[in-house]
Formats: sequence, structure tokens, C-alpha cells
Amino acid sequence: MLASVDSLAFAAVRDALEVSDPVLSKHVKILQEAGYVSMTKAPSGSRIRTWLSLTPAGRAALEGHLAELRRIAALASAEV
Repeated sequence: MLASVDSLAFAAVRDALEVSDPVLSKHVKILQEAGYVSMTKAPSGSRIRTWLSLTPAGRAALEGHLAELRRIAALASAEV
């Protein structure tokens, strides 16, 4: 979800994935520790909203993962 945008509201990610705040927070924390995701808090009216973004390292890791999946899929297609 984060690959196609600069940033996305925590609530939007939570709602799209249909998980609770604590579940998403736990996963985001792990991705932050790996250097793949950054979290920013910004005021929005009377509330503070949390925004999630992929870091450059996160984008590179995602691209590498997708490339490997494509390679595996191509191998499977060649064997059929």
C-alpha cells in the first residue's frame, strides 16, 4: 500500500488491512526497526494524525523482494 504513495494515514492502512491499532502498530514498529518504514505525526484540525511512509531502504527491499518473486514465478512457468 505504501509503495504507490508518498505517505498514507495510519488509519487508512489499518482500515484497508482490517486489523486493530495494536496489530498494525506492532508490525510498523518491526518495519521501523528494520529501517523500512517511517512514521510521522502531524496536527490535523484538533487531532494529531499518524502518517506512514516507505523509506528508500524500504522501497529497495520491496523491489528486491518483488524481483525475486518474479524470478521464481518465471522458473515455475518454464517448468510447466
